[in-house]
Amino acid sequence: MEALTAVKVLLIVTSHSQFGSTGEKTGFWLEELAAPYEQFVKAGAQVDIASPLGGKAPVDPRSEKESTEDTRAFLADAEATKKLANTQVLAQVKDTYDAYFVVGGHGVMWDLSQHAPTHQLLSSGYARGAVVAAVCHGPAALVGVKGPDGKPLVAGKRVAGFSNAEEQAAKFDAIVPFPLETRLRELGARYESGPLWKSFTVRDGRLVTGQNPASSAATAREVLKVLAEKKQQAPAPKG
Repeated sequence: MEALTAVKVLLIVTSHSQFGSTGEKTGFWLEELAAPYEQFVKAGAQVDIASPLGGKAPVDPRSEKESTEDTRAFLADAEATKKLANTQVLAQVKDTYDAYFVVGGHGVMWDLSQHAPTHQLLSSGYARGAVVAAVCHGPAALVGVKGPDGKPLVAGKRVAGFSNAEEQAAKFDAIVPFPLETRLRELGARYESGPLWKSFTVRDGRLVTGQNPASSAATAREVLKVLAEKKQQAPAPKG
């Protein structure tokens, strides 16, 4: 794939670290940050990380135990870990990115699902022509995002996200503030899913979503395809 050196991608992570009232820790899922980060950096994109509170974002401790090639590469990358320790404050993100990618993890269900600055950023980005993407619980951040027509961005669009069956299998269905699949359907999304825990990614125009942690790299690769298409369609600069 052609290098996307002039492309800027913003990875959005949760700042929420409490699992409801259980006393358990949650946050973002490491694989869902690491795999897209590696894909985007390898493609030559500039990658930044932002969260509602800024600063160090909380990682779900369970995800740290599931070591993969991507998580090891991310944790060994000094620049990547520095960005994660110093995330930008979402409400202060003024830059115009080519793509916005919401990383999953249960924390998203509590903060990004209700975080107006994130919803405004994604709404204006999409209206401007940027790619909007999310994986696993990341699509919870899309529930407050409006499309250019004022309707929910997901309305009428093919969308994936953590399924009700997966939430039940993980035994968190009674803890999360709402079932993500159900909420997406209520907003008019054409929700789709594949087998539990297997990679499944859906693209609808400039909206790209993945079902679960296993979908992280594939969702990022789909975003890169959209960006490459956009680059090819862009008018050549006048000499």
